[in-house]
Amino acid sequence: MNKTVITILVIFIAIITIAITIDHNNNRTVDWTENFNEKSIKPYGVSVFYKELPNLFKEQKLKTIYYTPYNYFYANSEEGNGDHIAAGNYLLIGNSDYLDVADVEELLIFAGQGNTLLMSDYTFPQKLLDTLQLTVDVIKNKDSISQLSFSDAALKSKNSNIDKSESAAYFSKIDIENFKTLGYANDNPNLINFLKIPFEDGSIYLHLEPKIFTNYNILTDERYRYTEGALSYLPDATIYFDSYTKYFNSQYGDAEEKSQLSWFLEQPSFKWAWYLTIILTLLFMVFNAKRRQRIIPIVKPLENTTVGFVKTISNLYYETEDHKNLIAKKFTYFLEKIRSDYNLDTTTLNEEFITKLSQKSGKKKETVQKTITFINWLRTKNEFSEETLLKLNKYIEEFYS
Repeated sequence: MNKTVITILVIFIAIITIAITIDHNNNRTVDWTENFNEKSIKPYGVSVFYKELPNLFKEQKLKTIYYTPYNYFYANSEEGNGDHIAAGNYLLIGNSDYLDVADVEELLIFAGQGNTLLMSDYTFPQKLLDTLQLTVDVIKNKDSISQLSFSDAALKSKNSNIDKSESAAYFSKIDIENFKTLGYANDNPNLINFLKIPFEDGSIYLHLEPKIFTNYNILTDERYRYTEGALSYLPDATIYFDSYTKYFNSQYGDAEEKSQLSWFLEQPSFKWAWYLTIILTLLFMVFNAKRRQRIIPIVKPLENTTVGFVKTISNLYYETEDHKNLIAKKFTYFLEKIRSDYNLDTTTLNEEFITKLSQKSGKKKETVQKTITFINWLRTKNEFSEETLLKLNKYIEEFYS
């Protein structure tokens, strides 16, 4: 047995030993992020629910929608002129906050033309709530346990509890006529959390506990029975499963499809075995190469003076106390970045603009309101102090934090 073979065997044994040791000592942690992603096997993904939909709606198509409702329904219309041809059940589980006014209007049109819309989230876009004359409120749960009950006596056996639930959402104001209560929270009929709302020729189902559809709850005890009960209200028709945010937005979890190698790299033992193989192979090549690489001189990279220039200019404005000029440049740059990042028109900074910016940026409306209101106030002033400059800078930093 030559020296090369012996070296390779030693490297292989070392890698296996280290990988097994790392895997044995690794403290596995559970990611409880609520991503509601149909491809995620994490506790609060919905891959189990998604895979069971074809069994619950036999002989019906399951279409996963990776576009906003406005774009999808417009593309799937008669010659693209906006007349809907999509028909069936539209399901949206969690993350409904991405819907803007145009998306909500398209969903309402879809439901109004004899179709069914089912949305489960902790709250819903304001446009939808205003249209249906609803208000959502929250109550704190005792012992982080939430009880979910059906109002229909035939479904009482499917009632369920879920844990790890700090609060329960409910409809605190219901002004629409002919609505039907389908369920409530914590054995309290006043805490309505599941509604059926007739809308023109179709129906809208609004549900306020999306966690019941996640992997953890469906696979725990018999909580899946509640999910079956909730879906039993839907007609046997094509299912449109909304996956827009889960596919394009990384904050909601692992949405993009991954390669087979990425799965291995998520396993600590395989990951370190892979890295060690690469490192030791490189070391083997370096120490056994017959040709030697000559010394490569170090070339100092060109110094980037852009940052220094910006600091110099900003210090010049600051030290000369030209607060007005510096403030004008700060909010001009801020508005330009909003136009660039969120494709919003900043000509009129009104309440509608604040709402859209809050939805697209994911920031709390209060934070956006405070920043934009202060900028509008600055536009009415001619004299500025250092305190005003610092306050503007603080608001902008809060927005981007």
